Amino acid sequence: MKLLSIGNSFSTDAHKWLHKLAKINGIKIETANLFIGGCSLETHWKNFTENSADYSLELNGNEGERMIGIPDALNMDKWDVITLQQASHFSGMEETYEPYLTSLADAVKEAQPQAKLYFHQTWAYETDSLHPGFADYNHSQQEMFERIVSASQKASKAIGAEIIPTGSVVQKLRETVPEFDYRNGGISLCRDGFHLSFDYGRFTAAAVWLKTLTGKKNQCDAFQDFDTALLNKILEVVNSI
Repeated sequence: MKLLSIGNSFSTDAHKWLHKLAKINGIKIETANLFIGGCSLETHWKNFTENSADYSLELNGNEGERMIGIPDALNMDKWDVITLQQASHFSGMEETYEPYLTSLADAVKEAQPQAKLYFHQTWAYETDSLHPGFADYNHSQQEMFERIVSASQKASKAIGAEIIPTGSVVQKLRETVPEFDYRNGGISLCRDGFHLSFDYGRFTAAAVWLKTLTGKKNQCDAFQDFDTALLNKILEVVNSI
């Protein structure tokens, strides 16, 4: 499977362990992520129309090796899967999506008609996040989560895409796995209040993507120096979606 994401740092988080986790599960996935920090759908569409080579091309979860534009990235290979997403701070604000999402999706479909389109549902910020965009959700993780779910459902329907429910799984882990109950002294799945943690946060995203894209349940007896018991708890939730 060849995967291209038109994203930002949140797709970087999701891609970090995807290639490796897929390999452990006997699945070959080659990933390419187009990275601009905090990039919104509006900026993606502007960059597409101007063919701006402002994206760092990240392959298989590694750091960017060169700069590229969206049209050139679409034409560099025959993609099986292409993902789109909104900037995290706008993800629960429906009014920020159009007309940019539909325009970008139409351009992607025209360039790669055989590719399956997915919409990446991002996650709500940590309860004590200092990200300035958190104010738009009254500094409420629950409000942000609910608005992201609503907006991503409408967005995916508008472009005929399946949702990659990273945000929903992250929230379920926060609510059902005591070790990730940050409000009560547990581990945060974020490293800075909004990006995913380098270990269990990014592992969660990779597992969600792998399960969604392949339909197969994840297995992982060991991964880096992560706690196996926690990995199994994550996979139990992911494999239930």
